[in-house]
Amino acid sequence: CRAVLPAGENAIKAQACPSGSFKPLQGHENCIHCPINSRTTSEGATSCVCRTGYYRADSDPLEMPCTTIPSSPQNVISSVNETSLMLEWTSSRDTGGREDVVFNIICKSCSTGRGLCTRCGDNVQFVPRQLGLTEPRVYISDLLAHTQYTFEIQAVNGVSDQSPYSPQFASVNITTNQAAPSAVSIMHQVSRTVDSITLSWSQPDQPNGVILDYELQYYEKELSEYNSSMVKSLTNTATIRNLKPGTIYVFQVRARTVAGFGRYSGKMYFQTMTEAEYHTSIQEKLPLIIGSAAAGLVFLVAVVVIIIFLLRRRGFERTDSEYTDKLQHYTSGHVTPGMKIYIDPFTYEDPNEAVREFAKEIDISCVKIEQVIGAGEFGEVCSGNLKLPSKREIFVAIKTLKSGYTEKQRRDFLSEASIMGQFDHPNVIHLEGVVTKSSPVMIITEFMENGSLDSFLRQNDGQFTVIQLVGMLRGIAAGMKYLSDMNYVHRDLAARNILVNSNLVCKVSDFGLSRFLEDDTSDPTYTSALGGKIPIRWTAPEAIQYRKFTSASDVWSYGIVMWEVMSYGERPYWDMTNQDVINAIEQDYRLPPPMDCPSALHQLMLDCWQKDRNSRPKFGQIVNNLDKMIRNPNSLKAMAPLSSGVNLPLLDRTVPDYSSFSTIDEWLDAIKMGQYKEKFESAGFNSFDVVSQMTMEDILRVGVTLAGHQKKILNSIQIMRAQMNQIQSVEV
Repeated sequence: CRAVLPAGENAIKAQACPSGSFKPLQGHENCIHCPINSRTTSEGATSCVCRTGYYRADSDPLEMPCTTIPSSPQNVISSVNETSLMLEWTSSRDTGGREDVVFNIICKSCSTGRGLCTRCGDNVQFVPRQLGLTEPRVYISDLLAHTQYTFEIQAVNGVSDQSPYSPQFASVNITTNQAAPSAVSIMHQVSRTVDSITLSWSQPDQPNGVILDYELQYYEKELSEYNSSMVKSLTNTATIRNLKPGTIYVFQVRARTVAGFGRYSGKMYFQTMTEAEYHTSIQEKLPLIIGSAAAGLVFLVAVVVIIIFLLRRRGFERTDSEYTDKLQHYTSGHVTPGMKIYIDPFTYEDPNEAVREFAKEIDISCVKIEQVIGAGEFGEVCSGNLKLPSKREIFVAIKTLKSGYTEKQRRDFLSEASIMGQFDHPNVIHLEGVVTKSSPVMIITEFMENGSLDSFLRQNDGQFTVIQLVGMLRGIAAGMKYLSDMNYVHRDLAARNILVNSNLVCKVSDFGLSRFLEDDTSDPTYTSALGGKIPIRWTAPEAIQYRKFTSASDVWSYGIVMWEVMSYGERPYWDMTNQDVINAIEQDYRLPPPMDCPSALHQLMLDCWQKDRNSRPKFGQIVNNLDKMIRNPNSLKAMAPLSSGVNLPLLDRTVPDYSSFSTIDEWLDAIKMGQYKEKFESAGFNSFDVVSQMTMEDILRVGVTLAGHQKKILNSIQIMRAQMNQIQSVEV
């Protein structure tokens, strides 16, 4: 490059391209100045290098300026229509110096209240497409109803893939509305005759609400769709009658919610029997029919004999079981005169009779479902409005019975209304009524806007005064006293399913066992020796062992609820297994006082957990004790110390005696707090003598910021301190 041409008059000396210019090929062409946002590192460069943050695409010519990634799109506008969405935006203010900017759409489905978002499934449709959009708009469909979504609109260009950073984007959060159900996917033939066909089908993959009914369209295959007939069905089964023998019919079905009809399913073809097929099938089944009739006759005779025997026996002897018949509830002599007595709806031979007696029938036209808020054991749980004639409209909770239910499921579902309908107390969930003459079957109750008490407390950890917490406990106890006075006993421990409204007035509700089994995720159920699944952590020992449910066993359960309230929704017995809990209680171990729990309240808990059920306080006594505490706040100032006796309150029984550890690290590992080893060491807490004297301020100073971890470590330190005191007292 620096060679000198032969000397002569016209000789020209070759020179390298100076810094700031380049020449891609040899020849007589002039050097080219480096384009914008690029530079050379030496003379004689064949290309210019892009500056930091700028890039050159593989297809870009060397003389083209280096470019960068575009800025985020601007002014996003979203328009939601049920489960569809139109997104529009304006292009990026800074295109990065390029003209090949396109847009990508990232769709995320978010769980309400949990902050968790996951990528949308392949079922979501984008028009014209999801990636590489050249126009600033996209139509999105097939979203789920009542679901929160986040959409990120990315701006990318030809050099975005060379940048180490993610594309710039604008995001928008939307929540879809109520929508018609998706199409039914599968239809089956159940049976057929010469003039009828019975069909069943699956529920839509996306019901998007409560299915009110189905519409079945059918017509002869040889005719057009304009000659079709319609049949309505409240369930996912229908029998179509008055058909022609040996004829092929076309069937389609669609579902309806309060939002309207969904799309029809695909066309399905089914044929009725010919006369010859029908007679052949009858001849084949004749022996079976005769045999079944004979067996049925024998069975009926046996049933009549048994009934006569039982009726005669019942005239002479009545069982002393706590729940055998309604009369015993009326003849209980210990009930206060004028007090209404609870009647077990399962004592009715016809469950509809109990519903008619204790629950008001509501016309479905008075009920308006607004949105689905959860799923129950029998169907969806919704919120909505109830407008009865000559009454103001109120906000209500609506439990629905899913389609395709069995008679037993219907009876169990409506038994909840038969129970709740007998209660009338300001601290007990109020039943508004039931819908049984329309579909879906519904139970309508007052709406508790703050949800379950344990979740409410966890969300507001540390936000209430002791007096407010005692007020909550007093509200629960008042509701429990009312139920106890009625002779109602929580055989399913429904006492724990407690709801709280915005004024912190506690309410007791009875929705069965499912809530406890959902909560107990590590070891959800325990089958007692007498059968039946029991939520162990809230159950009295005699109820676990002998299935003996009484008001006294409810008092034990109430003591556990007290502990939950004072610990702001902490899980009773932490991560112990059900069997560990049973063994510990049998050995007279009890839950320790929660952090900052007044000694008077913990003593009341211990009274509720007396092994002898006759020694436990009555709910009337509990209400009086709590009233005294509220009137005398000074009685709540003394904090509960940890007992130093032999029967220590229960901590994690999986943690052995502290003396079995040789180091603080081993102790932290045993209580599953090993992540704080270095923090304890650097803060100088490296011996049991020092650690046993730690206070909450010391735990905070170490760097333990999570409330649950603070409580677990503090409780373990308290048990360590108590064990040390016990050893010292023995040595003395």
